[in-house]
Amino acid sequence: MSIDMYQASIPVFLKMLGNLSAILEKGDAHAKANNIDQWVFINYRLAPDMYPLSKQVQIATDMAKGCAARLAGLEVPNYEDNESTFADLQARIAKTIAFV
Repeated sequence: MSIDMYQASIPVFLKMLGNLSAILEKGDAHAKANNIDQWVFINYRLAPDMYPLSKQVQIATDMAKGCAARLAGLEVPNYEDNESTFADLQARIAKTIAFV
């Protein structure tokens, strides 16, 4: 049985983006339950030389939309990297899922 590039990549991206969205939901719920400003989580780094969470999400969505666009022979959509809340990051993920 042969498999094409779409089958080998797009379902993986959709699963990853769905999981990323679920993780952000848990982070948002934890911040609200413990009265922690979401800015703390959005800008947190697990290691000093690591990008903050917001940049990690931006990179993940950029990779998914870039791959999908290139496979389809389309122009890669350009998103502004200005997300500063969980809602902003969720919107970026949703926009990427819709494109993919």
